[in-house]
Amino acid sequence: MRAGFPDFRLGKVLATSFTGTLSERYGDSVERIPTPGRLVDWLAVYGLAVDACTTAQLDLARELREAIHAAATAAAIKDALPASAVQVINDFSVRGRAAAILTPEGERRWRLGADSRVEDALSVIAADAISIIAGERDGKLALCASPTCQAAFFDASQSRTRRWCDMNTCGNRQKKARFNANQRKNPRSAE
Repeated sequence: MRAGFPDFRLGKVLATSFTGTLSERYGDSVERIPTPGRLVDWLAVYGLAVDACTTAQLDLARELREAIHAAATAAAIKDALPASAVQVINDFSVRGRAAAILTPEGERRWRLGADSRVEDALSVIAADAISIIAGERDGKLALCASPTCQAAFFDASQSRTRRWCDMNTCGNRQKKARFNANQRKNPRSAE
């Protein structure tokens, strides 16, 4: 990983983890893929290694990220999917050259060819977005309860009642704020 950049917020679902590369969308936003090299790093973490990325390809990645975020947000609140976002996701899905492979552990992974480009990796992310937005997986799309975040995330918990995109950041921040507010209301309880 490259030093000097914000940490990635890694999740188990590729598409929503990708939308998390821009966090705190309604506060002081944090861009986690600010450079082409940083996108290369993020893709490698998810097994979609590419050799290089141009500024134009980074712009394409951000376009896809925002389309997935818009469509996932609409799906989470059970609103109509934005036609422009659907078009972007579909366009990216058909562009790439990637193959689904089966691991010895019985899991599906994506394999890019030796000469793969960023567009090939983005097609995998778009295909993943299609599967979660279409409801093909066991779980549901939800929005983070943090008013400054509101990231779309995929809730695969047994009860489907998860409130935070990431308990270590948004959830912890909200719980800390609630604790501090209670301490101000009841200063004697801290003694």
